[in-house]
Parts: sequence; C-alpha cells; structure tokens
Amino acid sequence: MKYSSHIKPISYLKSHTAEIVRDISENREPLIITQNGEAKLVVMDVKSYEEQEETFALLKILAFGNHEIERGRFRDAEELFYELDNADHP
Repeated sequence: MKYSSHIKPISYLKSHTAEIVRDISENREPLIITQNGEAKLVVMDVKSYEEQEETFALLKILAFGNHEIERGRFRDAEELFYELDNADHP
C-alpha cells in the first residue's frame, strides 16, 4: 500500500478534521500524521481498527498454538475425538 498521499502534518489534522473523518470513513485508508517531519501517529476508521485487533488476536492464538506444539504439548486429533466420543457414553 502506498502511503505517500496519506501523510499529512499535524497542522493539517488540526485544520481539516471534519474532512479527514469523512475521507477515512469512506475510503478506509489510514492517515499518517507527522510532527516536525517525523511520523507520530496513525488515524484510522473504527471498523478497520476492530478488524486489525481481531487479526492480531487470531495471530496470537496461532503463535501460542505453535509454541505449544514446539514444546510437545499436543495430542493426536483422532485420540482426542475418540475420547470425546466415549465421554458422552459412560
């Protein structure tokens, strides 16, 4: 994704807030805000933020699962399903 057109100084944020809100809500592309020529923050719409948080949560779960596999802490799926099936029938 190209960000060059989506980088603005903090003064632009201060003077064009309503326009920024409208544009980001419509196109769902984040805006990078700079201060003294250095990137300081990212402004994004709530839906994109929530989707990003969900993605991060899933990635954390996958990383945890991979870590558990590396430690040898897993069970064969067939064995687990067999035990689950038998747990329903005493």
